[in-house]
Amino acid sequence: MKNPDPAGIVIREVGLRDGLQSIGQALPTAQKIEWIRVAHAAGLRELEVGSFVPPWLLPQLADTAELVAEAKSLPGLVASVLVPNLKGAQRALDSGADSMLLPLSASHAHSIANLRKTPDAVVEEIAEICRLRDEAGSACLVEVGISTAFGCTIQGRVEPAEVLRLLAAVTAVGVDRVGLADTVGYADPQMVGELFLRARDVVGDKLGCAHFHDTRGLGIANVMAAWQAGVTRFDACLGGIGGCPHAPGASGNVATEDLAYLFASMGQPTGIDFDALLELRGRLAGWLDGETLHGSIARAGLPKTMREALA
Repeated sequence: MKNPDPAGIVIREVGLRDGLQSIGQALPTAQKIEWIRVAHAAGLRELEVGSFVPPWLLPQLADTAELVAEAKSLPGLVASVLVPNLKGAQRALDSGADSMLLPLSASHAHSIANLRKTPDAVVEEIAEICRLRDEAGSACLVEVGISTAFGCTIQGRVEPAEVLRLLAAVTAVGVDRVGLADTVGYADPQMVGELFLRARDVVGDKLGCAHFHDTRGLGIANVMAAWQAGVTRFDACLGGIGGCPHAPGASGNVATEDLAYLFASMGQPTGIDFDALLELRGRLAGWLDGETLHGSIARAGLPKTMREALA
């Protein structure tokens, strides 16, 4: 077991984007604002509040600029957004977002299906986005998430060498951080540990995030493997909602509350108040009445031994 990291574990809650984009019903802006405020009060300090995609494509996320403004009004809260292209990046800069996440698929087939561009064409656009940010004099961080890094439902196997090539390419054009995502739930802990170690050799300290889906029940195990490889920042969704439209049968992302419990059980600080987080999950269940929420801690509760340790 690793020693406690004095900087702690950072959990980026991505439910407002990755979770809601997979759900047919649109959550009212007022409820999203309540989600942001309660999440902040529970100790979460980074939220992916939405995505600057065309409103007709994802009407659930049409209020992203308003949510960025709300998040930035709360002390110490990092407002992150996903952007698919140069136009979205400009909107992110205009909104004052602290960080923008740019998806880049390591699978050629997935990239065409998701963005209608080859991976190398996406790298070229990422270079333009970095130039746009620099010319604007913005402090907004540019982060690239390598999706389908561990396999693809369309293409099948994704070669690790291709993942590493793309990591090197986006690092060369000026991005601030990179991460690896198991978009369709194909990863296992051995794959995760090996690829994150190899990725660190390529990009060093710019390797900044791990994103796992729990499609086949290995989400938490994969988090553990990434942590043992040196990762301390993870994406998660409240209630384990979310998924990928190209991953049939996907059950969603790793649940925020389960991820927080994992690290708390090992003495790794996350700064999260469990009672407040579970209270927020209860509100989410009411807002998304009829939608299935996932995760174990909400069902089983914290063990008595942890309750005593946290008291």
